[in-house]
Amino acid sequence: MSLAPQIPSFPPLETTNHQQLWERFCGLLWHDEALGFWLDASRMALSPDVLTGLQQRFEQAFAAMAALEKGSIANPDEQRQVGHYWLRNPSLAPDPAITEELQQQRQAMAAFAQGVLEGSITTSAGAAFTDVVWIGIGGSGLGPLLIVHALQQTGVGLRFHFIDNVDPEGMGRTYGELGEQLKTSLVIVVSKSGSTPEPHIGMVQTRRCLEQLGGQWPAQAVAITLPGSKLDQQAASEGWLRRFALHDWVGGRTSITSAVGLLPGLLAGVPMEDFLRGAAAMDSVTREPLLCGNPAALMAASWFVAGSGRGARDMVVLPYRDRLEVFSRYLQQLVMESLGKRCDRDGVAVHQGIAVYGNKGSTDQHAYVQQLRDGIDNFFVTFIEVLKDPAAGSDMEMEEADNPGDLLDGFLQGTRTALTEGGRQSITITMERLGPRELGALVALFERAVGLYGELVNVNAYHQPGVEAGKKAAAAVLSLQKQVAARLDGTPRTVTEIAQAIGAPEQVERVFWILRHMALNQPCLQVEGPWGRPRTLRFSKG
Repeated sequence: MSLAPQIPSFPPLETTNHQQLWERFCGLLWHDEALGFWLDASRMALSPDVLTGLQQRFEQAFAAMAALEKGSIANPDEQRQVGHYWLRNPSLAPDPAITEELQQQRQAMAAFAQGVLEGSITTSAGAAFTDVVWIGIGGSGLGPLLIVHALQQTGVGLRFHFIDNVDPEGMGRTYGELGEQLKTSLVIVVSKSGSTPEPHIGMVQTRRCLEQLGGQWPAQAVAITLPGSKLDQQAASEGWLRRFALHDWVGGRTSITSAVGLLPGLLAGVPMEDFLRGAAAMDSVTREPLLCGNPAALMAASWFVAGSGRGARDMVVLPYRDRLEVFSRYLQQLVMESLGKRCDRDGVAVHQGIAVYGNKGSTDQHAYVQQLRDGIDNFFVTFIEVLKDPAAGSDMEMEEADNPGDLLDGFLQGTRTALTEGGRQSITITMERLGPRELGALVALFERAVGLYGELVNVNAYHQPGVEAGKKAAAAVLSLQKQVAARLDGTPRTVTEIAQAIGAPEQVERVFWILRHMALNQPCLQVEGPWGRPRTLRFSKG
């Protein structure tokens, strides 16, 4: 396979020569009429020579992605397949049993959501469900949040409330906003293992509030989890309303086309078959082994060249639609958790990654575009625009001179031009319209670009050792807190004495942090001395 014939000729990136900019635009523009997508990489530091130099890397990357889709162990650290592409096209799964299971689960979710929305599935008191309390962390929260924020129409489907953190104030605010409506809320708990602390705590707290109001937890609770997990066993033994499966070959950050994204979309009244069709269509075009004829490959090449193959530039995501405001947060996990790795697959320390941040246009015109234009050149921008404005006759119909869609487009083009004039790089993704199909395609585009980039820099894009290390460290702190609490009695002791008493003198600073938090939340804990002199503090239980 040779990619050389697919690399067009185009002039260098000369910011003062408008004819050359136009020639670059024509030479590096990708468009798919059926999808209604354009990808413009002409304002990135690409050249025919650079793309030719990447040819062999991409040949290997395309081969690796093809093997991944066929069921190879693409995540060798965890000895797992990587199957999120099967979710939108079950016929691709290497095992017919997986294909059948995915098809059956789709049907089961659609039937369940229809029953809820039509009122045939109700609470134990016979009341129709009005709200959803969604409990999930990371991709299990960000994916559903993106679906609901971008696609739910006003007055359609159930109202959504997200518990994606263990902040007691945030959870309390959610319960306060719901009030009595918690009794008519579906509570959906997402945890692959069933043992992750955050969703477990969210579940426990929500259940307590629901039962205090007189609600019946099993009749309102739904689990999305790995079959046979701790959560799955609990849901089965208690007779929860429904259980839907996650699979060990789907990571949280690529789970949006699984039950994690499909179920909330269905309950929000979104035609999720369109979302899946859009993702599958983008999978098809990004599967092509053509560097310049494949938008994900063009994106991955642009990232690689901009960051010198080591993530030297951040990715600033600027979507020019309110409904895509959450997309930059979604990409933070997809890109940074996938690519942010200390070691490559050969065990060599490489410290790879691409930092992602963003907001939305035109808010960014008055936020940080000033620095992007004139500050440190350590980034590239990804603009995302939607051409189709609200239909004529809608509430947003205005005089031509005051059309907000025209103004938004002007801001995007103006910002893109200003950045180019300042020598700053950018990619622009343009969609004809934004609906379920287009969002599915947009997500799939970035998923494939991440996979290809991971191959270019030789990192495992499908494991998360840093996240696991953080979970273990948090578990160690909670274990230490229990030991500290058990040691406290009526005798005042210094932090050092308490650390020594529990056999952890090297953990004295951590013990101080634990005691400080306990002191402000447990009235029985007595503290003697000034907080500004931690060595002199003495703690006892009153």
